[in-house]
Amino acid sequence: MKTTDFVVYMINRLPKGYVFTYEDFIGEVNNKEAVIKALNRMAVGGKIEKLSKGRYYKPEQSAFGVLPPDPYQVVKDLLEDEGKVTGYLTGVSIYNQLNLTTQVSSVIQIGKNQIRPAFKRGRFRISFILQKNIITKENIPLLQYLDCLRYLKKIPDATVQNSIRLLSEQFSTLEPGKINTMVRLALKYPPAAQALLGAILEDQGKSSATERLKRSLNPITTYAIPGAEEALSTSQNWNIK
Repeated sequence: MKTTDFVVYMINRLPKGYVFTYEDFIGEVNNKEAVIKALNRMAVGGKIEKLSKGRYYKPEQSAFGVLPPDPYQVVKDLLEDEGKVTGYLTGVSIYNQLNLTTQVSSVIQIGKNQIRPAFKRGRFRISFILQKNIITKENIPLLQYLDCLRYLKKIPDATVQNSIRLLSEQFSTLEPGKINTMVRLALKYPPAAQALLGAILEDQGKSSATERLKRSLNPITTYAIPGAEEALSTSQNWNIK
């Protein structure tokens, strides 16, 4: 089978929105130049879309034109290294996923133990936040929740009161083991995020899970989170004003 025919055959099998590079084909076709030429011809012909230099995706059409790939596809190569998890999605893409906002953004944030300068990838700006906890597949959802608490006041097109209510509803479905893990992870977050988590859990009657948070906080420090008092009856117990 000719290189071009093979590339077309493989791309036809990919799901729409899937991001790939020439390296995805090299295992079967040992001709880098031929693969790159085939991909560039397909991009010029509109059969695939170019995300950035050397990166392409299979387009999905909508009434408004070609849809961009989802954030995970755009940055998936930055989230793992030889099968080991090294980062996770956070920021607006996760606020949207958790129904905290309806806004979408061209900025994709990644949580990592070692951060690097922000950079552009096609229409997207990739930025990083420092995560002090070890990142595992199991704790990523909990880290994403904690990031929401940490940046609660920065969630676009959302009120603090409504964001707390929605997060509280989701926390209420977590099993005790997950709650205890989230509390442990929260100890490496800023005090305001710890206090907010403590207030939410205490409001749900889970005071026993919050003892470690209480001990880690300075009892005379106050945290300015306007709107939290309307959402939580326990906010004053955690010096949230």
